[in-house]
Amino acid sequence: MKKINSFYKIMLCAALIFTALAAGVNLTAEKTVTVYSQKGSEGAEVEAVQRVLSERGLFTGEITGYFGDKTEQAILKFQQQQGLEQTGAADEATLKRLGITIGQRPDATSSNIRLLARIISAEGRGEPYVGQVAIGAVIMNRIEHPSFPDTLAGIIYENGAFSALSDGQFDQPVAESAYAAARDALNGWDPTGGCIYYYNPSKTNNSFMKSRQVQKIIGEHYFCV
Repeated sequence: MKKINSFYKIMLCAALIFTALAAGVNLTAEKTVTVYSQKGSEGAEVEAVQRVLSERGLFTGEITGYFGDKTEQAILKFQQQQGLEQTGAADEATLKRLGITIGQRPDATSSNIRLLARIISAEGRGEPYVGQVAIGAVIMNRIEHPSFPDTLAGIIYENGAFSALSDGQFDQPVAESAYAAARDALNGWDPTGGCIYYYNPSKTNNSFMKSRQVQKIIGEHYFCV
């Protein structure tokens, strides 16, 4: 009887897996990477952290935007004072106590879909569909990251952020697939697993981009943290 029951359990599991696959369910969960400023990081977020810690008398170095030993020690002191976990990184709880805010993912309204679709089409025309969604996801991740503007328009129109705004691609007709990709990105699909940068290695000489840690390669783009 036990052997029969085991057989039926195996058959039931197999049937459930087959049903899920037939329905197009992805059984492999995407690993999402939460990116925090930490030792070795640099950028606007680090500069903001240094500035606030300096105002509190915890950071005595020059405000450079580079996260070195002095910044790490200042954060550790702040975390100790605040009763936070002493990670030495500018994690979410620490940023919140420092008063450094992050944006919230915008709703999938018609106007947001149209704006996001335009930049997706301009940056990813000719890319596979998942690559187009990934471009939109990067923009969503930037909104929720302290180093970038807090709004969709702020991210897209940030000076020098996207070459498509200066080379005329942004003003070209929008690819139909970009609208669906924009909707998927706004609704939370992130094929990149939390990336905040991407680039085409054959089209850029940007040393900063090429120094970032690559998490995914989708189509012609490298997606990085």
